[in-house]
Amino acid sequence: GDLDKVVNLLLSLSGRLARVEAALGSHAAAEDKVALREKQRLLVAQLEDAKELKEHVGRREEAVGAMVARYLPPEHLQDYQHFVKMKSALIAEQRELEEKIKLGQEQLRCLRESL
Repeated sequence: GDLDKVVNLLLSLSGRLARVEAALGSHAAAEDKVALREKQRLLVAQLEDAKELKEHVGRREEAVGAMVARYLPPEHLQDYQHFVKMKSALIAEQRELEEKIKLGQEQLRCLRESL
């Protein structure tokens, strides 16, 4: 559960940071850029904190894996290890697909409004 939360947090923060950086690259007004730079600074700090959380979760995952290894037969242990590895990848993929769906819906809305 913690792994899910940390991965979602990392993805959310990196997505927000990318949007702020894109906005900074656009032709925004000077006062908007000041606010965007402050937001960028805060997001970078939060992203670093989230990375530290992920490292902590990773260490805890290793400790739990070592404990589980004492009780599971080798074939079940391999299944468990595969599950843990795939879970992060699937969360990231799900988040990416959700973002693509959101972008597609926004593009559809803009197209409908322009008609």
